[in-house]
Amino acid sequence: MSDTQAPAILLLEDGTVCTGKAFGAIGTTTGEICFNTGMTGYQEVFTDPSYYGQIVIMNAVHVGNYGVLDEDVESDSVKILGVIAKNLNENYSRRKAVGSLDAYLKKNNIVSIHDVDTRALVTHVRTKGAMNCIISSEIFDIEALKKRLATVPSMNGLELASKVSTKEAYESGDPQSPIRIAVMDYGIKRNILKCMTDRGAYVKVFPAKTPLEEVKAFNPDGYFISNGPGDPAAMDYAVAQLQQILDEEKPVFGICLGHQLLALANGIATFKMHHGHRGLNHPVKNLITGRSEITTQNHGFGVDPDSVKASDLVEVTHVNLNDQSVEGIRVKNKPAFSVQYHPESTPGPHDSRYLFDDFMQMIHASKN
Repeated sequence: MSDTQAPAILLLEDGTVCTGKAFGAIGTTTGEICFNTGMTGYQEVFTDPSYYGQIVIMNAVHVGNYGVLDEDVESDSVKILGVIAKNLNENYSRRKAVGSLDAYLKKNNIVSIHDVDTRALVTHVRTKGAMNCIISSEIFDIEALKKRLATVPSMNGLELASKVSTKEAYESGDPQSPIRIAVMDYGIKRNILKCMTDRGAYVKVFPAKTPLEEVKAFNPDGYFISNGPGDPAAMDYAVAQLQQILDEEKPVFGICLGHQLLALANGIATFKMHHGHRGLNHPVKNLITGRSEITTQNHGFGVDPDSVKASDLVEVTHVNLNDQSVEGIRVKNKPAFSVQYHPESTPGPHDSRYLFDDFMQMIHASKN
């Protein structure tokens, strides 16, 4: 029997059991279950550091059908802890692909399960909320799986950004550029950096817990606060540093986790969402221009809307048109703004890439 036909089992924290077939590595994995509604871009999703600690339901019917490519990555390795799908395909059609998804997941030791009714499973998660789960293609005793699952910590209160951050600072772009941006890496995606260097910026990426004095030695013209995994409220070190950065009055731009940290740095609360937003087609309204944008999203925490309304320091700039959640803020009387979604949009639509232009214009204005 081939690995792709070997049995596998999925157990949720609430006792729900799904049986299916193994794919990728044979073994056992645990994490928080979540779902992505995008129809494409699975390799970018799997390598997005913001997914660290999670097992992802891919809601597209076929995953793996165009293989894998070296450049279709957002970090140096797969960051998810497992995959759940209806059909994980070993065969692929893209001529320039360098291999199959099955081989890719095996290489990265990712345990996965397919032949699962993902529509029913996503409906269940949307109803019951995010919870921990376990996938195994080697243990089939439900009680044994329950015992192992009970040891998995909740995502609520979990600090994960420092686990995926770079260990050493590195630079990207033209060193002769007049624009220098310090990037605080809490799980940065490669295409976010590319969106800045493509606009002429020279960036230096710093490990999550780098002392501010070391960051300031780079003499940045602006600061970027990155995306990443885990609970932002568990990142006191990052909030305290961001408060110091804001005191410098230099331009600051945050995305996703960076958006939540900017809120916390201004006394605004964050919260664990019921099941989060993950996909490529989330509608957002820009309250400044009145225009709507179709956005790429990946987050399980959000900025508390009531806390924003009560704040004299921050105003809302973007809202989600599905549930009115806070998708963007800016700090009053400071050159600092952030969005909850991913304007670099890999994968996804490019409606929101203007935000990188806004950041560059803000830096130019600050320098002048």
